[in-house]
Amino acid sequence: MSPRTVKSKKAPVLPGSQAPERPPRAPRRRVKKTVAILSRKRSLYSTRRLVEAIRARGHRPLVLDTLRCCLLLAQGAPRMTYRGVEIRGVDVVVPRIGASITAYGLAVVNHFEMMGVPVLNPPTSIARSRDKLRALQFLASAGLDIPRTVMAHDRSNVRRLVEEVGGLPVIIKLIKGTQGVGVMIAHTLPEVQTILDTFWDLGQEIVLQEFVAESEGRDVRALVVGDKVVGAMRRKAKKGEFRSNIHRGGEGQAIELPASYTEAAVRAARIIGLEVAGVDMLEGHAGPRLMEINSSPGFEGLEGATKGQVDVAGAIIDHALAYAKAKAEAAKARGG
Repeated sequence: MSPRTVKSKKAPVLPGSQAPERPPRAPRRRVKKTVAILSRKRSLYSTRRLVEAIRARGHRPLVLDTLRCCLLLAQGAPRMTYRGVEIRGVDVVVPRIGASITAYGLAVVNHFEMMGVPVLNPPTSIARSRDKLRALQFLASAGLDIPRTVMAHDRSNVRRLVEEVGGLPVIIKLIKGTQGVGVMIAHTLPEVQTILDTFWDLGQEIVLQEFVAESEGRDVRALVVGDKVVGAMRRKAKKGEFRSNIHRGGEGQAIELPASYTEAAVRAARIIGLEVAGVDMLEGHAGPRLMEINSSPGFEGLEGATKGQVDVAGAIIDHALAYAKAKAEAAKARGG
């Protein structure tokens, strides 16, 4: 007689009794990340706001003066020290590289990448944005609308150069100027000739650019983080000034960007290769005209114009943490 199969049964729960409960799981501790900010001064508005955003999210801020970073190279892994102490354990870097220290700043950013630390804006993209002509070449070749622009060293026919950008008045810009520095307007051919001769004699690279009359004294600044515009404002120049930069006394007013402007700004940042960018656009009759792109945009004016309704610093830090996580997962997948 074959043995009978006995099915196991759960023990009955008697009336008034309860099934044994599992012990509660211990709450999962949040792992703190170290977010480094490359900045010359901790007291700068944008730097202070980024530090606040990092702390508000329960992570560690680390402000590093770019010029105090010492880069060490030898056979094997690259290293970096700061005031004699080796830098370790950084999860992601947010670079705030001023134009005056671009060369060394790019070296520091590149060194972090060599050490395997994700950097929110890569060095090649920062360098591309700092050269106004190079950036415009990328944008124009991708089909984005830009003001007509000329770069030349030929002094023999200034009239022809002016005609190429639509005639007088004409905008003259230093290739590597920032915050409105090195941007002039010339209303006569002798003015153009004098400005060009002066800068060429000083060894400066310059471009001539079309004067977009319909947007005289104003432009639009869109701040792009990742694949979206987190805030935008229209900047208007003060009386007697044609440059609308906030640093030159311009005023900012928060605006809701039309879809065409949002798309152009995000696309411009992608083309240059920036995760965080300030995109400056002129309001042309036919739509947005891309003027300039900034890889270390200040956002005091934008947060002020929106009266605190737009948290630019928080958006940048959230994206930095997500960016670092995606890089770590990609590296792990490659290693597997």
